Amino acid sequence: MRMLIPALIAASLAAFTSCTGGPAPTDPGAAIAASGRPASDKALDAQRRGPEILAFADVRPGWKIGDLMQGAGYFTRLWVSAAGADGRVYAWSPPEFIEAKKALYGDSLDQLVREYPTHVVPLRMAFDDLAFPEPLDMVFQSQNYHDLHMARFPGDQAAKLNAAVFRALKSGGTYIIVDHVAGAGDAAAPDRVHRGDPSLMLREVEAAGFRFVGESDVLRNPDDDHTKHVFDPAIRGRTDQVIYKFRKP
Repeated sequence: MRMLIPALIAASLAAFTSCTGGPAPTDPGAAIAASGRPASDKALDAQRRGPEILAFADVRPGWKIGDLMQGAGYFTRLWVSAAGADGRVYAWSPPEFIEAKKALYGDSLDQLVREYPTHVVPLRMAFDDLAFPEPLDMVFQSQNYHDLHMARFPGDQAAKLNAAVFRALKSGGTYIIVDHVAGAGDAAAPDRVHRGDPSLMLREVEAAGFRFVGESDVLRNPDDDHTKHVFDPAIRGRTDQVIYKFRKP
């Protein structure tokens, strides 16, 4: 049975702490309240459920985190706050992503480095060259997994990315994916409505060697019409989204 967030957090927290002997997880409230977060990010907290996703991620001080295709950096800033003075966030935007999203985000990597020169490391290598300079505790991506299945990318793009993430993580490290929900088996949804089939994501990530350990339902919306484009004004900002957590054995 798939565990939802309350039971998952309690169980994973106890197990992870006993195994690592490491620091306690960062208080999500403290990370949300951190100075330096722009007002535009704070305005998105309720919509993007930053506090709840921070709690679900269970980030510890000092963690090294990979933030894939980070967009404008909403979650990047939260990871910086949660990982603390000894942590580091590797924000990765491949050229393929930067060119496709420039109108939305500009070059947000430059902006994030200006804000956090000692805590954000920008990575710009292509999909096939993705590698990190040190082992990671967590890799995160939000609202981009479906893009890996767009027609302009090779058919094995998702498999290659998942394999790169698996290599990058420490044993016991976590991989968290947030994405817009499409109808089951709707192979055209990534190009047509910018959504993905969660069951396909689950199969692909597990095929890379990960174990599914739980999900959060804080972004689920049963009233969302999965055939609508995510930028449709009728649903934008309120799409049905899954949040899956995987662990590297």
